[in-house]
Amino acid sequence: MVDDAQELELSPDAEDEAEAYRLNKKAVASILYAVEIDDAAKLTELMEPLHAADIADLLEQISAFERTKLIRLYDREFDGEILSELDESIREEVVAILTPEVLSDAVRDMDSDDVVDLIEDLEDAQAETILGALEDADRVAVEQALTYPEYSAGRLMQREVVMAPEHWTVGEVIDHLRATPEEDLPDQFYHIVMVDPRLHPVGNVTLGKLMRSKRATPMRDILEDTFQIIPALRDEGDVAYAFNQYHLISAPVVDDEGRLIGVITIDDAMSVLDEEHEEDILRLAGVGEGSLSDRVIETTKQRLPWLAVNLLTAIAASMVISQFEAAITQIVALAVLMPIVASMGGNAGTQSLTVAVRAIATRDLTGSNVWRVIRRECLVGLVNGLIFAIIMGIVGILWFGSPALGYVIATAMVINMVVAGLAGTGIPILLERFGVDPALASGAFVTTVTDVVGFFAFLGLAAAVLL
Repeated sequence: MVDDAQELELSPDAEDEAEAYRLNKKAVASILYAVEIDDAAKLTELMEPLHAADIADLLEQISAFERTKLIRLYDREFDGEILSELDESIREEVVAILTPEVLSDAVRDMDSDDVVDLIEDLEDAQAETILGALEDADRVAVEQALTYPEYSAGRLMQREVVMAPEHWTVGEVIDHLRATPEEDLPDQFYHIVMVDPRLHPVGNVTLGKLMRSKRATPMRDILEDTFQIIPALRDEGDVAYAFNQYHLISAPVVDDEGRLIGVITIDDAMSVLDEEHEEDILRLAGVGEGSLSDRVIETTKQRLPWLAVNLLTAIAASMVISQFEAAITQIVALAVLMPIVASMGGNAGTQSLTVAVRAIATRDLTGSNVWRVIRRECLVGLVNGLIFAIIMGIVGILWFGSPALGYVIATAMVINMVVAGLAGTGIPILLERFGVDPALASGAFVTTVTDVVGFFAFLGLAAAVLL
């Protein structure tokens, strides 16, 4: 067991950099041992130094049985910050384990945006339990946020806003903040939002500038140069893009009449950006939006459809091969070499596809540069194709003693690599134009194109030249 609680902390100077900022293995073992022997006091002592994000990671990594026992033993120490850090896949399970009293105390400490994020994926009964634990004003704020569409800025924002009239001075704002009860202020905030008499936001003032300025300084004189207003119905993906593009720390959210109703902070915007990147990666691999804690049947259901699609594409490629059965029968070397052409094309297509999908997601690929990007990828495919064509031509001659076979595989390699660059870039662009998520559907199409073109080019040339 760990006697010194300091050992539970994460060390950025760890000898093994791969383990930096991760839970200490000995600490995890000690925590699980305390759970096993039902030692609540020791468990609290071991968990106390841990950040809420690390506790959430621990809960996600252990088994369902261990998770249930740990939560019940930890009980009154469980807080809302841990809930907000939990992965959605086990959040509902954890909420079901917590006693109503502990759950009520936990959600009361959470900002409104975190409460919205918590309950929007829960069953109605659990959501109602959480809403019932809130103060009347907080409940109204959360219910209003839930009226906005899912994945909109209205769902992402927090209702707790620090604002001040645009005509105030620095001293008036500081006095106002000091006089405001602590529970009426957000736990963390970065800007004072300046508003006009109609509650329209007109600018932001950072806390740093506020504290550096003299008390008599008008607030309008120290407004931030970069100021973006977010409509409540704006898609959260667009919000995350704006934060990343304009280096925002926080931004006010307004209703249809332009009145201030909330604020979005950088931590929430970056969480959305991270989720979208993760979603794109998972979709490119055809594994859905699952997590490590999903059950076997759930994971199977997520992956089965795309495996079925891949089966159909494989059948299509096999049908091309079947058209050249006579050539393969006469020249066995074709069966040996044709997977190489298709595989190289598939890998090249995947490279172009990944670049294109990423560029579409970050909005770097636009109508003004799309043809230049497609041309570049085709030229890259041509150059790489020529290089590997020379290599495979030599292999064909040395391996099978046939210059003609070397010529055939070299030519097929060039053709497929160019087509791979075109398909890897063009297919996601076309899908995006037709409103289909390119990360979700591009992979199967690109693989089909490179397989079919690779087999057809190689076997077709071989039938024409060698027979």
